[in-house]
Amino acid sequence: MNTIRLLLAALAVVLVGCQADKGVYSGYQTTKPGGLPYVFYVGASGAGAQGVLRCTLDGQTGKISAPVVVAEAKSASYLALSRDSKFLYATAEAAEGAVASFAVEGVKLRLLNTEASKGKGPTHLAVDAARQNLIVVNYGSGSTTALPIKADGSFAPASSSIQHVGSGPNTGRQAGPHAHGVYFHPTNGRAYVADLGTDDIFIYRFDAAKGLLKPNEPKSGRVAAGFGPRHLAFHPNGKFAYVNTEMGLTVSVFQVEQNGGLKEVQSLPTLPAGADAKGASTAEIFVRPDGKTLYVSNRGHDSIAVYSIGQDGKLTLLQHMLGTPAMPRGFGLSADGRWLVCAGQKSGTLNAYHIGPDGSLYDTKQSVAAPAAAAILFVP
Repeated sequence: MNTIRLLLAALAVVLVGCQADKGVYSGYQTTKPGGLPYVFYVGASGAGAQGVLRCTLDGQTGKISAPVVVAEAKSASYLALSRDSKFLYATAEAAEGAVASFAVEGVKLRLLNTEASKGKGPTHLAVDAARQNLIVVNYGSGSTTALPIKADGSFAPASSSIQHVGSGPNTGRQAGPHAHGVYFHPTNGRAYVADLGTDDIFIYRFDAAKGLLKPNEPKSGRVAAGFGPRHLAFHPNGKFAYVNTEMGLTVSVFQVEQNGGLKEVQSLPTLPAGADAKGASTAEIFVRPDGKTLYVSNRGHDSIAVYSIGQDGKLTLLQHMLGTPAMPRGFGLSADGRWLVCAGQKSGTLNAYHIGPDGSLYDTKQSVAAPAAAAILFVP
């Protein structure tokens, strides 16, 4: 009889666990091999920004360590690492815009040099697969610039720069070009630049040996007029690209064609049905490393939209994680796809979310202060 009671009690516990609501973290065994913590960097921009920060995340509890300033940098709104994680690159504020290169030395960063970005308001950057160049986009002037990376990790002066041309119907936001994000395709060697001001995703063929950008044919993909593309994420297989629109509050699915062109096959809203869109705009977008889930943050609404990705690349809404830190400008995913850390630029906090097997987010209720946090970059 006691054995039967014990079995019934165990079954009741399992049933209760199965009925738990999504979004409630219940302590997953997700520590990295060897018990090592996850390490990530934080870019900061705006009032209160202290520079580039370094944090660790406990893979058992989701607890985030108190951020430590590892490099003084103005307007380090976006960060990138070299493939071997020996160097870190950041946007930097200067008279005409600049990028900064740092050597990673243990838990510290050592400034190597800065170079002009050949434009105003550098906002995003990416390193090519050959690790020979960095491309930075300038929001203020609407331009894209390539800089060679020397053997010691520092930058040489710009080798190529292209000024975007165009505008959009939103006269307040699209009077001219505003390049907002740059991304290398995982296999075809091209660079794709989302321009909020022209509604284009400009496509460039890139010669890594010479550091030269050349317009592709076709020259761009496009979102709906006035929607303003902000950021982009490629599927790991390279067949699909996902673009979030800042003003349109949508995510568009593009099929990547043989010539590098983008063909839109789907567009979905990022806010829940009936939600008040006043003051809301999308911010960051990432595909989980396994290629099965997509995440998009909504500022103003303060949420993260979660979509499952089908084999045809199309999206199905899975979840809206509500109550993220205020103004979730940036977030980052761990390389193993188990954790998401969200930066609330207005709240000045970092919040940790565990990612379940199906890609759903679970709030750990773990957060830490990080003034003006804008971008999250996990170390692989």
